[in-house]
Amino acid sequence: MKTSITKNKLDGLGCCIIIPTYNNHKSIQSVIDKVLKYTNNIIVVNDGSTDTTSQILKKYTNLILIHLSKNKGKGNALRIGFKCAEKLKYKFAITIDSDGQHFPQDIPVFIDALENEIDKNVLLIGARNMNKDSIPKKSRFGNKFSNFWFWVETGINLEDTQSGFRLYPLLAMKDISFKTKKFEFEVEVIVKAAWKGIQVKNVPIRVIYNQDNYVSHFRPLKDFIRISILNTWLVILTFVYIKPRNYYRKFVNKGTKRFLIDDILCNNDSSKKKALSLALGVFIGLTPLWGFHTLIVLFLAILLKLNKVIAFTFSNVSLPPFIPFIVYVSYKTGQFFLGNDYNYSIEEFSENFEIYKHLKTYIIGSFLFATSMSVILGSLSYLVFSVFNQNKTIINDG
Repeated sequence: MKTSITKNKLDGLGCCIIIPTYNNHKSIQSVIDKVLKYTNNIIVVNDGSTDTTSQILKKYTNLILIHLSKNKGKGNALRIGFKCAEKLKYKFAITIDSDGQHFPQDIPVFIDALENEIDKNVLLIGARNMNKDSIPKKSRFGNKFSNFWFWVETGINLEDTQSGFRLYPLLAMKDISFKTKKFEFEVEVIVKAAWKGIQVKNVPIRVIYNQDNYVSHFRPLKDFIRISILNTWLVILTFVYIKPRNYYRKFVNKGTKRFLIDDILCNNDSSKKKALSLALGVFIGLTPLWGFHTLIVLFLAILLKLNKVIAFTFSNVSLPPFIPFIVYVSYKTGQFFLGNDYNYSIEEFSENFEIYKHLKTYIIGSFLFATSMSVILGSLSYLVFSVFNQNKTIINDG
């Protein structure tokens, strides 16, 4: 009864099942047969298998079978499966591995979760119980590693980011550009989906590691390096482009007044945390680390658990019109500290400044100026935030 209900729900939602497979002849038939209890809308992508997989698949004439001549990686197989599903007008796709790890009986978990979502633009990842004794230690480590970097790149905390048992919103993902084709694709797709505004969530699933049938094609060294390189690039994009873009959009959508009230003054963080965040932003913004201010301030805000919006906002004190003044004051501060006797007006300084000759003076002065301004503005902001929070409390109590 439950299987027929799930079948109707799958059809109603426009959802298919995609099974990528490579040299899993011991388990592929069992996986397909169990999935068939729920639906015939199955796309199998045979990623250049060299065992008897092709012969096994011949019996399934009612399924969509895609045979690739060469093995090009799981990510490539999934991308081909997605394109096929889109051409067949499916709106969602559940992916399940062919190695027998996953329970097709958990397909209803994804469907029920999707039905309960008001916004159907959601990507669901099956969350395994990683504390079970049967889970290999390397899998636990890999999952924690992946979860951490996903949080850094998106700000989303998940229990499991590596499970291949997932539900993808095909229409919402249609315009996303993907670059990877191997195991690292499953990292790229969830990060870029989150960047696009698609919800990424976990749903509970079961998992089994059967040593007789289980065949892993994950190459610990090569694939870990690939994933690490991808995460490095995604982190750079996060701090240089994605987070500044998101803050800018929030600022534009709300306007200056609403942004200051909602995201800075009325933020639920303590006065101390907001003041420290502001001080951090001012300090980084006045340092001579041109071109890296955003990357550094967001990284430190995350590392120190400060308010990222406030830190980023005030790191922009070095807007282009202010740069000559900031450089001049930094230089004069360094001159005073080092006891140098060069005397320039700001106009002469702008015209005659010799960067290499005065670099030491400028760098020392900039850090001194940045430190003093961050302390002064941080202290003043603490008083402002404290008064505002106190007034806010009185209003709420009244």
